[in-house]
Amino acid sequence: MSEAPFSSLTMIASTHARFAPERTMAICGERTLSWGAFERGTSRVANALLAMGAGHNVPVALVMGNSLEMLQIMFGIVKAGACMVPVSGLLAPAQLAGMLADSGARILFVSDGNRALVEAAELPDGIRRMAIGFSAEGWIDGAAMLAEADDRDPGVRCRPEDRFNIIYSSGTTGLPKGIVQSHGARTHFAWSNALELGMTRSSVTLATTALYSNGTMFMVLPPLLLGATMVIMEQFSPASALALIEKHRVTHAFMVPTQCIVTLDDPACGQHDLSSLEALLSAGSPLRADTRAAVQDRMTPRLYELYGFSEGFATMLGPDDAPALPGAVGRPVIGFDMKIVGDDDRECARGVIGEIVGSGTGAMAGYHNRPDLDEAIVWRDEQGRAYLRSGDLGFVDDEGFLHIVDRKKDMIISGGFNIFPADIESVVGGHPDVQDVTVIGIPHAKWGETPLALVIPRAGAEAAAILAWANERLAKTQRLADVVFRESFPRNALGKVLKRELRAEWTDRP
Repeated sequence: MSEAPFSSLTMIASTHARFAPERTMAICGERTLSWGAFERGTSRVANALLAMGAGHNVPVALVMGNSLEMLQIMFGIVKAGACMVPVSGLLAPAQLAGMLADSGARILFVSDGNRALVEAAELPDGIRRMAIGFSAEGWIDGAAMLAEADDRDPGVRCRPEDRFNIIYSSGTTGLPKGIVQSHGARTHFAWSNALELGMTRSSVTLATTALYSNGTMFMVLPPLLLGATMVIMEQFSPASALALIEKHRVTHAFMVPTQCIVTLDDPACGQHDLSSLEALLSAGSPLRADTRAAVQDRMTPRLYELYGFSEGFATMLGPDDAPALPGAVGRPVIGFDMKIVGDDDRECARGVIGEIVGSGTGAMAGYHNRPDLDEAIVWRDEQGRAYLRSGDLGFVDDEGFLHIVDRKKDMIISGGFNIFPADIESVVGGHPDVQDVTVIGIPHAKWGETPLALVIPRAGAEAAAILAWANERLAKTQRLADVVFRESFPRNALGKVLKRELRAEWTDRP
């Protein structure tokens, strides 16, 4: 053979369809999709795109709501050998236009719920808008086009280094960047997380978050690899998620910490049989200790916590791990390595705080159109091996578990002292009237910066009482300037709080 054989995820999915075509592949609402129907649907998408000239590595975008159609379009793009660019429907029109221009996509699939957003955006010239679920002047009837396309596998073969997708980063500390992930990296993602979470062909996963989000792939790519079944929520609600777990005997579910918090507060919590759960995975940001304990007590003891970043690194803490030092977020996921690096760019000793850097098979190929950022994110060890900088601060304990201290850019420097918001958040979050909390640094004439707590309160809460309670329990250097109530926080698709937007309310003031 001229080159080593490689089975892409779409090739593997085609095998599932040939040998078990009637097996349930996905469930969304009252609709069910078999593996055979998924194979025919993705083939139609792929053949339609190839007829339009969208083949090898060509970016094809979609802004759609969770549905069986979205699932088939996503992987039909990949089956064509094109590069999938899933985009959030929560963006402002200018942001959408900027991402599409950056990606270079000339074909855009849009569901009815996102039509107004797309029509309000100044899209790049020449982009073809494919309507899914509606028809309108100036739009190509995408559903009709796909219905007429050939439903046989087009026979495209991809190499490990070919582009699978461009995922735009969360933008928690800056403007989103296009993260390019290869077929090889996505295949690694599928099998490594399947192994870590104990998935099999009999598994039933629950996707509670948006399909365009990278984190949702924890519940999508491993089932694609294994031939398992996935349940996709059109919109998340705590009561619906709990009911779906019971109804479909879900074995693996993914929730971000915010979803865990609101689920615990929902009256439906405790009213459903969750005994089928073999793994509840939380990722996006670390769980507070009180939330973690409540999830294990009231939802399932089989709680997994993942720390990672989309550029390609992760650790996982499983229910059978028992670190001696509390606050651990796990050891590296299979296929990854990790180091802690100090300000002098040298590797730190165990127990010393520094920047977390990671390396492995699942790492990104690079940032789309940003070679300057590619170099900036790389740290190299003494052997010249490349690691990706996380921008997060942490340390590794004597047992090899990682502990997150905070984001490097979120650290508050007050009167020369380094203050980590996560330490304060863990204290304030322990107050019974606090549903959720985030801490930021705001300007201070004397100290440079001072901590401020923004709190989503429970009914009857008083800000002054929470402030006094927290400051009694915080070190002098950590004490809060104030507690301010909010109804919600600005967040990305995985529930990470966009602290830069919150800080801007104070730093932009005259």
